[in-house]
Amino acid sequence: MAESERVWPDPLDGDEMTVQTRFLDFLRATAVQKITGLTREQAAATPLPSSPRTSALGVLKHLTAVERWWLVIEAGGSAEPSLWPGSPDPSWDLTPEDDVASVVAAYRAERERAASALAGLTPEDRTRRSGEFTVRWVLAHVVQETARHAGHLDALRELADGSVGE
Repeated sequence: MAESERVWPDPLDGDEMTVQTRFLDFLRATAVQKITGLTREQAAATPLPSSPRTSALGVLKHLTAVERWWLVIEAGGSAEPSLWPGSPDPSWDLTPEDDVASVVAAYRAERERAASALAGLTPEDRTRRSGEFTVRWVLAHVVQETARHAGHLDALRELADGSVGE
């Protein structure tokens, strides 16, 4: 399967971890699909007056930070640095070097780190960093966060170039 191929999870195949990670993979592919083909200018635009930091690139950078914190650091126990130190959350902010290709590449790399971090864990396991969460809860949280932001990407893509779709 290509990294950005969207495959709806089979409702009769897989244990809990498999089903959750397949839904997450579907949502990840959706997020990447929503910014693919945009120019840097379109992807960096912040067209929502009530959310002046929200751009398509910023959403994907934020989702990269979500994966790093929740899956790699909290669930997996990695000592890698958080991508959102400070407040307000800087993961939404763009640098001049950020473009569609670089932000997608970083998101895909984080996905690989997350897969390694989750390897061997079960839904019932406590997270390795703090032990305050189950892996089940963390995965459910990342699925809902990714779904929420995929919806933002739907609207941002439509505002950028009129494209609509799944």
